[in-house]
Amino acid sequence: MGATGKPLIQAHQMTQTPLTRVSDYVQQHALRSPNADAMVLGSERTSYGTLNSRIEGLARALLAAGVEHGDRVATLCTPHPDYFAIMLATASIGAIWVGLNPRYRVDELTYVAQDCDPKVLFSRLRIGDRQYEDDIARMRQAAPSLRYIVSLDPGITCPGICSYDEFLHANRHINDQELHEARERCAPRDPCLIVYTSGSTGRPKGALLCHQGIIDFALGQNRAWPLSRHICLNYFPVNHVGCVVDLSCPTLIAGGCIVFLEQFDPEATLRLTASEHITMWASVPSVFQLQLAHPCFDSYDLSSIELIVWEGAPMPADMIRRLRAVCPLMATNYSLTETSGAVTIVTPTSDEEVLANSVGLPFDGVEIRLVGPDGTEVPEGTEGEIQTRSRYNMLGYWRRPAETDAALRDGWLRTGDLGVCRPDGRYRIVGRLKEMYKSGGYNVYPREVESVIESHPQVALVAVIGVSDPLWQEVGVAYVIPKGNVTSLELEAHCRARLANYKVPKEFIIRRDLPLLPIGKIDKPALRREAEKASPVS
Repeated sequence: MGATGKPLIQAHQMTQTPLTRVSDYVQQHALRSPNADAMVLGSERTSYGTLNSRIEGLARALLAAGVEHGDRVATLCTPHPDYFAIMLATASIGAIWVGLNPRYRVDELTYVAQDCDPKVLFSRLRIGDRQYEDDIARMRQAAPSLRYIVSLDPGITCPGICSYDEFLHANRHINDQELHEARERCAPRDPCLIVYTSGSTGRPKGALLCHQGIIDFALGQNRAWPLSRHICLNYFPVNHVGCVVDLSCPTLIAGGCIVFLEQFDPEATLRLTASEHITMWASVPSVFQLQLAHPCFDSYDLSSIELIVWEGAPMPADMIRRLRAVCPLMATNYSLTETSGAVTIVTPTSDEEVLANSVGLPFDGVEIRLVGPDGTEVPEGTEGEIQTRSRYNMLGYWRRPAETDAALRDGWLRTGDLGVCRPDGRYRIVGRLKEMYKSGGYNVYPREVESVIESHPQVALVAVIGVSDPLWQEVGVAYVIPKGNVTSLELEAHCRARLANYKVPKEFIIRRDLPLLPIGKIDKPALRREAEKASPVS
């Protein structure tokens, strides 16, 4: 919807009939616009025609390597055209792709390898100062299913690891008919992707996503967030749903171009946005904060941007006002890994109140209900757990029937997020059930407290977590990045004027930065561990 609340309708946004497989869109665009850029990395540009040929070769090589319908193929690399070509080739033959984050430590890598049992691993062997040969050896021990390990570094191999070219060379005996038959066995509801959750509340679980869910979500997002041409910057880790489903797949399905950046750097993102004429500036609020704070921000021409989008966390009102100077149309959504994308969505608008205080209306085809602790739906205006039912929901957690049954009942996904439905029908996120803490017997939701602290004019960013307390069971600790001079006493007074006493954090820690997850969101589990190690708060 626009600022007036009316739907935005653009003539170039036509209804599309969904194709069977995510990978089918490459072939479609290769036939229509073979020379159009599909992917960019530095000076290297990959057209749709070239990408289609590359996927054909990879798909044949995977079949030659014995990869069958439902087998897993893993990839350990940076945000790079390699990742997307491998993912699409894997999905095209009915196999399931798994992304691995190069920042994972060896125990994390071996855990995922053991859990998903890949048949083929494509991997970088060197990234920066880190070498992965020993990690790969450990993964091989953990996952005996691994038949092939393929190096993505040209000219770099070691015993037991073949080069990319050697792997491709093995595809010669797979003919057109064999490739066609493998693809025909793949149906719309077949899984094509496993995305492992962050594991902040336990060992990571693999959410199993299907072709139809990803395609329908991408088509819906492109209708809701129309652009003259989709050109996005993607620096998110390849193991994250934000990289694969939120950015890469909608851009592909729209026939747009993905500009990859292997290592996030605020100035590099601004430079690429200007030089590559990015049309959708999409990230998380903490990353926007780093970009806006860069001393060279005003020197870059960002006039190509048609839409600014943030996900994963609410955006402070003052940052929304700053971003409006770049582009008046902004949007956000509420999404989870397990939903293949959006549950709710704010369509392009300049309405600051809607952008700052809601996550919008239900996404096309999504049912939502808010449920109380007793399992019944709560009255309008009352907080409850968000539960959602749609064709986008995951098929389940990989090899975890008990966890799947707990999360999905009668098609309804229990999100663990607390929300409230506003009088205008839009939803507002209150917090996480698991982040909620009890202070003196009262429930405290960190998001509510963070919103109040963010309203202080000298606060740039804040994270509130609950820690153990000998008197009150749990109390709040607020970690604050300031804009200017502000003291803990001033922040406490600001909160006391706006919150009940039990909601006011017992400690305000002012810092220059906060730990971030690879996706750019604040790492609250790390802050909680830090706070618990400190002296008890009185």
